Order: sequence, then structure tokens, then C-alpha cells
Amino acid sequence: MLNNERLVWILDLLVLQRLIHAGQKTDVLNRGLEQARHIMLDKRAEMRRLLGKQRVSYKVGEIETIASFRFKPLEETASDGEPIVDERVITRQVAAALQLPFVEVDPVLLDYKLVTEAFGGPFAERHLVIALRDDPGEMVCATADPWNDDVFGQISRLKGKPVKKVVAMKSAVIQVVAEFHGFRRSMRAAAADFQSDLPDIGNLEQLYRLQSINELDATDQPVVQAVWYVLNYAFEHRASDIHIEPKREESLVRLRIDGVLHTIHRLPKVVHPAMVSRFKMLGRMDIAERRRPQDGRFKTSHVSQEIELRVSTVPTAFGEKVVVRVFDPDVLLQDLSKLGFFRREQLIFERLISNTTGLILVTGPTGSGKTTTLYSTLHHISNPRLNITTLEDPIEMVHEQFNQMAINRNIGFDYGAGIRHVLRQDPDVIMIGEIRDPETAQYAVQAALTGHLVLSTLHTNDAAGAIGRLIDLGVKPFLLASVLLGVVAQRLVRRNCPHCSADDWLSEEQALSLGIVGAEGKKLMTQVGQGCVRCRGTGHSGRSGLYEVMPITPRIQRLIHDGSASQEIKKEALNDGMLTLRDYGIKKLGRGETTFDEVLAATDDSQLF
Repeated sequence: MLNNERLVWILDLLVLQRLIHAGQKTDVLNRGLEQARHIMLDKRAEMRRLLGKQRVSYKVGEIETIASFRFKPLEETASDGEPIVDERVITRQVAAALQLPFVEVDPVLLDYKLVTEAFGGPFAERHLVIALRDDPGEMVCATADPWNDDVFGQISRLKGKPVKKVVAMKSAVIQVVAEFHGFRRSMRAAAADFQSDLPDIGNLEQLYRLQSINELDATDQPVVQAVWYVLNYAFEHRASDIHIEPKREESLVRLRIDGVLHTIHRLPKVVHPAMVSRFKMLGRMDIAERRRPQDGRFKTSHVSQEIELRVSTVPTAFGEKVVVRVFDPDVLLQDLSKLGFFRREQLIFERLISNTTGLILVTGPTGSGKTTTLYSTLHHISNPRLNITTLEDPIEMVHEQFNQMAINRNIGFDYGAGIRHVLRQDPDVIMIGEIRDPETAQYAVQAALTGHLVLSTLHTNDAAGAIGRLIDLGVKPFLLASVLLGVVAQRLVRRNCPHCSADDWLSEEQALSLGIVGAEGKKLMTQVGQGCVRCRGTGHSGRSGLYEVMPITPRIQRLIHDGSASQEIKKEALNDGMLTLRDYGIKKLGRGETTFDEVLAATDDSQLF
């Protein structure tokens, strides 16, 4: 099962590099064979699940056997930041010793067509090799078995060109083989089932609308597998949205990761209707209705974590487009300290939400993270002594700690009616999804006046603008002054990747464009991500909030009571130490948490004041 000579060579290499000691080497030699048998059983089961096959061949390697012992590096080498001698550390050392390049394989950055067409699925599965680049004079292939020279000789003769060998982690190669070739296998089977010479009835460019055999049962196994691949891929890459977009000749599968869309798959056009029907079936939507937009939702699990998904379909020129919104509890329910608050702003916000009565508003455009802030806030204050009730349109994520009610205007149950009924349910905290009309604004203020803590959202550019917006909706200034506790305006910026960030300098022109005082003739130091496999070459990993936190002080309360303009209120808040969104972004830029482009895109010049 294991090549003993190669195993000893790798162990000696790790001892030489002072990653393990001689006693650990002996431990591997004594127990390695038994460990390898356990790995083989687990990996075969995993490969059967990933590839959707009953029988798979899996050869346990020496690197993964050593990595399974999870040795901690010796103290003098532990400063490299690696907590254990894992597969990445060992593979990197082996590649260096063999004088071969080591690469981190990122599925999002790979060419799907090249990977699936360069080698057949069985060949890639058996030899653990994937194509990374195919130039006219050379092909670059990644392998998990750098000693397999015969295979690379075969590939070179087959392709008629030199093949450059690079080394990658076995787990990464297996993931690509399983996801790419497994997905392609499902697409081929589905395309064969749904292939037809008749025109695509969903495409508005077609001249005829004829009944077609494209409308087949969406529960066919290849389509079910294909949907599973897409969902699993999205969960593993922390995608917030899945887009399945029909085009003239094919369909695209795109994922929104950290706010940016990435194309990950291309589907045969004949498979698209069945994929749409499968998502509709999961979301309990009308499969036969293709002319009107529809909405649905369903739950699934990933790594023992329940994930809620909301499905939306709309008819387009080339067929129905599907967007699946992913509501991951790890994203929506976070600790307040992880949202991006600085210490001062977090303390102010925690002081606001510790009140038992009053109104707190979170403002910002769509996609600025308001829902995450509200859910995280409710999660922070929830305890068995409180009755927390939410009114949402729709419910973003079902959580058992809250009593959640969905708005349904078709039966007359809008926000106003919802608040009236909630007040009869003895609530302590009420969360209103959005204040968008005079009736909702009036009821929200009345609920806050009668001894409840009310949290809600508004669409305004900054914190002070929320006050004018509520007054425009008919709330009396003296009532608003008595119930409003504070307003938080927010935006989202992408974080610099912690694995590839490097020092950078902000030019004088950039500093002046942000309105940084005293930037003339100076270069300011910051950081920027260089791009690596862990951040998919973007230089960014995850997102963080910019917050404009405006507590209602007695002076601001008087200004609201007197009907002062938003600019006067904002000026008073700035005198009290409030950071504008632009100031908040500049502070994060100075700390190396984000980049100039992110701050400039998330804030505008009106926030200089």
C-alpha cells in the first residue's frame, strides 16, 4: 500500500528541516500502515459520495499518511505560522526537495473546459493529474504524485508537446477532479436525456413556440447530482448568491463571493430548463409557470450546519434565470466584535441596544449588510427572559430564538397590521424589516413610546438623513426626539487577504481624493493583497463593515425637536466625535484592513463633511 523507501525519504526530509524529530519518524514507521488502511476506507467513501459512483479506486499516499498524525512543528520552526505539519507543509517540502514548483490549486480560477477536456475523468481520477494551462509550446499539469514520470511521458506523447510538472496537494487535486469531472459527467447524462432538435421555447429570439421534450421530469438523477455539485461548491467557497443565467448558446453558473461575481461553470443549453425545474421543486414553486417571476425557499445542510436558501426565478430573453440567495448562519449571526466595529463605536452601539425602550435605526443601501447587523444584534441581546419578535418581508433566515412573522400583503398583512398584532403578543424587542411608508413609521414610533425596544432599517445615505426621512414620513419631530436612541449607517468593504497582504503606499493624489487632511506632499503607508490561491487571486478575503454610529445626545434631541436640518444634526454629531463613513474607511485603510479602491467605492464625497 505504501512505498516504504519513499516514506522513509520524506520522513528524513522532515527531520532534516526540523519539522519533526526522530521519535515521530519512528512512530510513523511503526503505525503508518494501520493509519493508511483507515485513511483508505474513509477516502473511498468520500470519493464515492463526491463522484456519485459505486466503485472507486483510491491509493493512499505517503504524504497524507504522515499528515494524518498531525504533528506539531518543533519550537524553532513553529514561527512560520503553521500550527501543524499538515499536507500543505509536507507537499511544499517535497516539491522543494525535488526541485519542482509547488502550486495552490484554486477551483474558481481554473479553466473548466481545459480541465475537463484535457484528460478524461477516469484518467484524472486514477493518476490524480489536472491541466492548469495549455500553451502552444507547453502544457502545465498539476499532480499529487511527483514521482509518476511515466504518466507525464504518456501525456507529452499524446499532446505532442512538452509537459511541465508542478506539484499540488492531493486533497486539492481530488476536489477538482471530483467537482469538475463529476459535474461534467452529470451534464453529459442530462444533456443526452434532454437533447432535442426542436427550438428552445424559452428563448424570445426563437420564431416558434412549440411544445418541446425539454420539459422533462427534473428529478432525473444527473440533474439532481448537478444541482448538488453547484450547491456544495457554493457553500465551500462562502458564496452569498448563485446565479444560473441562460444565454443564446449555453447557460452560465456564477457565484457571488465577497460581493464579486465569478463564472464557475458553463451548462449545455438543453440542460438549463431541467436545472431551473429542480431548483423550483426544491423551493416548492410552480414548475409549470414560466411566464411570471416566482419566489421560494428551502433548507439544506453542509458540514453539520443548516443553511437556508431563497430561490428567485424571472423570465428573460433566453429563458428563466435563477438566483439562489445563501443565508449561512455563520455569516448572518456573528459576534458584534467581528462585524467591523472599532472599540469606541462598538461600546456606543452596545449601550444603545442595552435599553429596554426606544427606537434604533440601521440605514444603508441594499447589500450594505443591514440584515447581518440586525440578526447579530438580536442574537447578542437574546435570552430566555426576552420575547423577541420580528416582522420581515420575507423572513431572511429562520432562527428558533426569535418569533418571526412574514409579511403577506396579498391577505392584508402588511407592516402596519403586523405591528398592531405583535403589540398584543407581549413583546420586549420588535424588529421591523424596513420602515418604508407613513403607517409603518407611525406604528414603529408608537411601539417604542409604549415601552418596547424597536429595531428597524431605512434607506438613507447617512445616519443624520434617517431623521429627515422619518419626518418626511409623517412622524412628529417632538415624538421622534423622545423615542429615537440612535442611528447606525453602514457600508461593506472587502478585507485584505491575511495570507498575501503586503505593505503599500497611498499616493498624495489618492489621499487628497479621500479628503485626508494634511496629506499634501506625503505618502501614507497602508497594505494591499497581492493575490493568492486562498483569496482566488483577488487580494481580498471576506468583508467588513464601515459604521457611522450616531447616538442621540440631549443636544441632538433638542435639534430634532426643533425640526433642524439634517446637516445641522450631522454637524453636532461630528462635534460629539462621530466618525463619518469616509472617516471610518480611512481609519480601516490606515490599519491595513482594506484598500483605497474599496473605501472610495463604498463612500462618497458627501461623507467628507
